[in-house]
Amino acid sequence: MTDENDRAVQAAVDGELRLLDPKVRASPALVSALLDPEFTEIGASGRWWDAETILTVTSSGAVSPEAPVEVSRMSGEVLAPGVVHLTYFSDHQGRRVWRSSLWRLTETGWRMYFHQGTPAAADDGV
Repeated sequence: MTDENDRAVQAAVDGELRLLDPKVRASPALVSALLDPEFTEIGASGRWWDAETILTVTSSGAVSPEAPVEVSRMSGEVLAPGVVHLTYFSDHQGRRVWRSSLWRLTETGWRMYFHQGTPAAADDGV
């Protein structure tokens, strides 16, 4: 991997971790700054979200500072110039989810373009 690819993956990882931070999630402005205007998500519930509807969830306080989201096995790959794919497990209050995100470089920086969560078994080590 080149230094440029390393920086791209790190920028996506940093953005992903910011989106999991309860303080960031509580701020629609901070979340909006990290989401692409064309953002879509297929949640672990199976529900489809866009940038506008996801803000109602992220600002609801569903992720409290007392029970932060734990992240493991995060890895990233540059798919094309300006496009990074991340995968990782999240664990939150006993719920384990296999997550996949696409990040793209825009005029305003790296922004999440697509996200999908799939429920995983607690011992799923794939």
